[in-house]
Amino acid sequence: MARKFFVGGNWKMNGTIESVKSIVDGLNKAQLDPNTEVVIAPPALYLLLVREHLKPTIEVAAQNVFDKPNGAFTGEISVSQLKDSNITWAILGHSERRTILGESDAVVASKTKYATDGGISVIWCCGESLEEREAGKTLDVITGQLKAVSEKLGGAEAWKNIVVAYEPIWAIGTGKVASTEQAQEVHAAIRKWLKENVSESVAEETRILYGGSVNGKNCKELATQPDIDGFLVGGASLKPEFVDIINSKQ
Repeated sequence: MARKFFVGGNWKMNGTIESVKSIVDGLNKAQLDPNTEVVIAPPALYLLLVREHLKPTIEVAAQNVFDKPNGAFTGEISVSQLKDSNITWAILGHSERRTILGESDAVVASKTKYATDGGISVIWCCGESLEEREAGKTLDVITGQLKAVSEKLGGAEAWKNIVVAYEPIWAIGTGKVASTEQAQEVHAAIRKWLKENVSESVAEETRILYGGSVNGKNCKELATQPDIDGFLVGGASLKPEFVDIINSKQ
C-alpha cells in the first residue's frame, strides 16, 4: 500500500498575530501538491486564529495535549477542547519537551494513548542525542521510546492515527542534517521494529517522517528514500520554502 506523503510544520514558540496571518495567507495561495498531507502546528495561543483562516485542506495540530479530561490542570489543553476547536492533530514526544520539560517515555506514551483514544491523531517524535549517537546507542534509544508507547497503546488499531517522526536531537535547529543514508537507516530500523513488535500491516502503513534542519535544499534527496514518508519541519515551516518542502515529491 502506498503511504501518502506527509509534511508537518512545527512553529514552536514563534509568531505574532501579524506573522501568523501572513504565513496562513501564503499557504492559502500556494499551489501545494495534492498528494501530500499537510499539518501545521502553531503555538496554542494562535490555534483558533490559524484554523479560522487556513484553507480546510490543511489540518492544524497542537504542540501538546494533556492526558486527563477537563479539570483542575492549569496551563494544559484537553483532547475535548482541541476537538471542539476543530484541531485534529497533536505533536507529542518532541525532544524539546522530553529534554527541557522533562517528559519521560512513560508520560509521552500516556499522552499519546489519551489523544488517540479521544480521536486526535498524533505526530509522535523520537530521536537520540549526539552523545547517544556517538556511543552507538541510536537504535537502543529509539526502540526504547517505541517500546514505551507501543506497550501503552496495547495493539495495532491505535497506530492508524499515529505518524512517527524521527528527529535526531543533534540535528534540530543546528543546521546539521543526518545524511540521507543515516536517515534512511534509522527509518528502516523503525519500520523493522514495528513489523517485529506490532504487526506487518502497521509497519507497512505507518508513515515515518524525518525531522532535523529540513529545508528547501535538502528535502528532495531525503524524499527519494524508500522509508522516508515526509518531514516534520521546524524553522523552515515559517518561511516561503515550506512550500518547496511540501512539493518535494513532485
